Amino acid sequence: MASRAVELKNVGFETGGLWLLRGVSAEVDVGQTVAIIGPSGAGKSTLISLINLMRTPTEGEIWVLGQEVRAWPVRELRQRVGMVFQSPVIFPGSVRDNVLFGLELHRRPPRDVAELLQMVDLPAHLADHAAEDLSGGQKSRVALARTLAMEPDILLLDEVTAALDVHAKREVESTLLRLKRELGKTMLWVTHDLDQARRVADEVWFVAGGRLVERGTPAEIFNEPRSEALRSFLAEGGEVRS
Repeated sequence: MASRAVELKNVGFETGGLWLLRGVSAEVDVGQTVAIIGPSGAGKSTLISLINLMRTPTEGEIWVLGQEVRAWPVRELRQRVGMVFQSPVIFPGSVRDNVLFGLELHRRPPRDVAELLQMVDLPAHLADHAAEDLSGGQKSRVALARTLAMEPDILLLDEVTAALDVHAKREVESTLLRLKRELGKTMLWVTHDLDQARRVADEVWFVAGGRLVERGTPAEIFNEPRSEALRSFLAEGGEVRS
């Protein structure tokens, strides 16, 4: 298996004559968690959307598990690189229906729903409950279980706890960090919560104006910022959302 989960080589993305990203180069090792911080509109969500071809890079290359992203069959790529959004997608029906949705869509054999729920710290008895009746934190974990059912190597997390209260946020964080520890998942985690970035990340990327301005360990980024853009961002408290 490749030692690098993701490699970005001079990546840019343009739409409607506007460059949302330009000149992004970085790498993510297998099993690493990268938190991506920066102002709203900086290009953070656009960046991770390129990694599983929800959007296609305009320039540069993205290598995923040793293969350039456009060389992957899209269906296979999105099984290997799962994405979880801020607002969990919940379909009509039971928790079981929701957890197995992706497997059925891709015509893959069903899996033990109780085991998948256990992976995301939900009790097995919820399997037959209506998914729409769950709390926000439970819905987020059901969406995560649906993604994990596909056995992805890489998780793209786009503000997955932003809409949750503090208690639910910490529960989802704990679940994700346990998955990293026990299953070796690689995670790219977009967050506006700077304290969360400190807690979860091996490395932090600061994105501003469509550029990867600075990257380093949480201690380096938060205690020793090198760029004026990052110093200003931190001085204003970033855009922390509780």
